[in-house]
Amino acid sequence: MAEKNIKEMSFLDHLEELRWLLVRSSAAILICGIVAFFFSDFIFNEIIFGPKSPDFVTYQFFCDLGKQFDMADTMCINEINLPIQNREMGGQFSMHMWTSITVGFIFAFPFILWEIWKFISPALYEKEKKYAASFIIVSSILFFIGVLFGYYLIAPLSVQFFASYIVSPEISNSIDIDSYMSLMKTSAIASGLLFELPIIIFFLTKIGLVTPEFLRKYRKYTLVIVLIVAAVITPPDVLSQIIVTIPIMILYEASILISVLVVKSQEREKLKA
Repeated sequence: MAEKNIKEMSFLDHLEELRWLLVRSSAAILICGIVAFFFSDFIFNEIIFGPKSPDFVTYQFFCDLGKQFDMADTMCINEINLPIQNREMGGQFSMHMWTSITVGFIFAFPFILWEIWKFISPALYEKEKKYAASFIIVSSILFFIGVLFGYYLIAPLSVQFFASYIVSPEISNSIDIDSYMSLMKTSAIASGLLFELPIIIFFLTKIGLVTPEFLRKYRKYTLVIVLIVAAVITPPDVLSQIIVTIPIMILYEASILISVLVVKSQEREKLKA
């Protein structure tokens, strides 16, 4: 059995390390947020409000796809009626600040991962510590892919759905900026964290909380949930739902494979012991 290089630390020492992890991570987010603060025109007009335009790349992609399958009438978007308003005196300033912090968190994410790795590394074997760079790179790539997935698929499809949903012609939409920003931030950040699923499954399998059998058993329930979510946020056609569902299910299957590899590695270690 390999010896772990664990530095003896008291509970208060661990709390002190955790405190500095939070301090350094917060500082990184703040620095990236300050930089983002000065690029507000590009961030708001080109990125955040991009999905409000029918010319947005996602809508054009679905329209071109619809033309290929003779579904242009249902998949092409000519107008998105989504007026946005601010109803608080300091609303725009507050929105500017929090949006900058959100952007700062996205760009500081690799550094935060590095801080987390340093915090947990004393409890790892020496050979496991060698994978620090791989952990940071893979986790960061998955996170950024998830953010792009949320921004280019989940967010625009949600915007289009809710902007066109009418329960009564007597009701007109005039969306509060906080509501719109919440949808955009949730779509991007939640998707980014969702794409960390393989990494989370790796560690949960390592500590014995998850097994490949457990993941296979609940595969069908996961598929049903994903299909329901896709049906809600996408236009009313099967093709759009499939496009959203496939990447998420590939991610789930990859997590099962990772869990299998971890279990096999642990079994080999036991045989060597």
